[in-house]
Amino acid sequence: MSALDVIEIVAGALLVVAALIDLFQTVVLPRPAIGLIRVARFIYPRIWRLWRWVWGRVGRLQSRETMLAVFGPLSVLVLLAVWGVSIFVGYALMYQGLGDQLLPRPDGFLTYLYFSALSLCTVAFGDYVPVGHAARALVVTEAATGLGLVALVISLLFQLFSSFQRRESAVVALDALAGAPPSALQLLDTCARYDMPQQLEKTFDEWRIWTAEVLESHLAYPILVYFRSSHDNEAWLNSFGAVMDAALLVLTSIEGGPRGSAHLTYKVGVHLMEDLGWFFGYHGADGDVGIELEEYQAACAQLRAAGYTVNMTPEGWEKFSTLRMKYASIINRMARWLAIPPAPWISDRSYLPHSDKDSRRARAQRGRRGMRL
Repeated sequence: MSALDVIEIVAGALLVVAALIDLFQTVVLPRPAIGLIRVARFIYPRIWRLWRWVWGRVGRLQSRETMLAVFGPLSVLVLLAVWGVSIFVGYALMYQGLGDQLLPRPDGFLTYLYFSALSLCTVAFGDYVPVGHAARALVVTEAATGLGLVALVISLLFQLFSSFQRRESAVVALDALAGAPPSALQLLDTCARYDMPQQLEKTFDEWRIWTAEVLESHLAYPILVYFRSSHDNEAWLNSFGAVMDAALLVLTSIEGGPRGSAHLTYKVGVHLMEDLGWFFGYHGADGDVGIELEEYQAACAQLRAAGYTVNMTPEGWEKFSTLRMKYASIINRMARWLAIPPAPWISDRSYLPHSDKDSRRARAQRGRRGMRL
């Protein structure tokens, strides 16, 4: 065995081990790996930035959302392909280093890739046969790796779509209370209008559990962050922000509301934003409240008109703004990064209903053409 053969065997083994470690971290490990390189964490932001730049320029909202929604599922397939290719290329390098132990001896690296792919898929045509002990052990190991890879891929897909469906069920159910796009004021107004104080408390309790589930699933499988909601005017981040704002208004400005449930929801929600902020590299609050004093005063006036007893004081605004800094800046930065359509108090808050958006854009374009003429 020459020095080049040894180098090929070592390089192939390192490539296979690196792919298996990344596979273990992504699929098996139930929490994010700290201090280790993960392929998904390295490539997703870069691919997403390009994908968002290309499809974010599409003028029609529905077409733009459709193409942005493709990224999440497609990136899963890309990640699976990266793992599979890394594994069978690594084994092909090891087979090339053990070329004398295959009969007939393959005539090039492409043939080694062919034999490695057959071994990984546990398909044997008999055109190449391992005759040495090391080659036979390697073939058996690769076949076992292929079977394990299939099992882990199936497990990953089931886990991803199960977590996605649980997340979106609560988002869709919130429409009836908070509207689409969701709004904290709409949520509170609906509960007051139909005399449903128990429903408000129940909503906080349900979304506290929802937040805990998202905290676990989205940190274990960060690709879920890029899975977009499948219904018009809905986004899981906007719905979460609406519930958090409603809970914060109950804590700081409304008297007699379900303060206990609101407090617990707020605490778990801040935990979610802190951990997602850590993953995206957003280090703590940046002092951005996200709304102005005038907006807060208008919200208090609207809540008072809905029948709530509102304590609109400078101290209330100070407490509201201080507590909202802990999650609002991260929500807004994530919303901009994910190109989520704005909702009240989320992102740029300049939302126009989808039924009017195209017509208003057309009028604006006609106005610009008239100015050029």
